[in-house]
Amino acid sequence: MIQYKKEFKQSLVEMHNQGRSYTDLSAEYGPSVDSIRNWVKLYAVHEVDGEKWMQADVNVLQKENAKLREELEILKRAAVLLSKYN
Repeated sequence: MIQYKKEFKQSLVEMHNQGRSYTDLSAEYGPSVDSIRNWVKLYAVHEVDGEKWMQADVNVLQKENAKLREELEILKRAAVLLSKYN
């Protein structure tokens, strides 16, 4: 499997955003149409409260949030158990 650098992926995303088709980019640069389509989704920019976020950043934050929620739930259960023995 070929690993492409982030800069390469972002350059193809930028070319797509400027009007190049997935098929043209795939034929000229090599990655599959599906890979380029996934990169376009991954590097899509969302604006929230005046701040711009890439989907990749949002994905990282969502994973971190899920982990923190799980840790919080574990701590809540531990607190209940500890309070029973005091």
